[in-house]
Amino acid sequence: MAVEIERKFLVTGNAWQQVPGVLYRQGYLNRDKARTVRVRVAGESAFLTIKGANVGATRAEFEYAIPLADAQALLALCDGPWIEKTRFVLTHAGTRWEVDWFAGDNAGLVVAEVELTSEDQVFERPPWLGDEVTHDARYFNSNLAVHPFRMWGQGAPDGV
Repeated sequence: MAVEIERKFLVTGNAWQQVPGVLYRQGYLNRDKARTVRVRVAGESAFLTIKGANVGATRAEFEYAIPLADAQALLALCDGPWIEKTRFVLTHAGTRWEVDWFAGDNAGLVVAEVELTSEDQVFERPPWLGDEVTHDARYFNSNLAVHPFRMWGQGAPDGV
């Protein structure tokens, strides 16, 4: 089984902007807490991803490349609004980081993710890394689609 072990952090400042980013558009065909089904267009590439429920920072993940035209058609079938963001991939002290700079209704939110080989893997924190939000469901992309960052002060539920 494919497994993803991922930790998520807020980002401070802009020192992370060292490389060009890639525009992402993604939507959800299913946002159930036990599983999500996502379609993503990343630049000129496209993917269908199925993720299981989180257990700590770990969950099942299956990702498949699909034709770009299929992804664009699937985005039209998605449940709720899309997520739009620019992803920057960089390395700090030998660790690969993905920094997502959100747009649209999530503008103002910048989140860094790191995929690990175990939940207790040690890594050096980049200087631009802020508070950890791995276990805060508000920061799950599937929740940001329907409870966007700009609405958090306007009655969006805590812990979604």
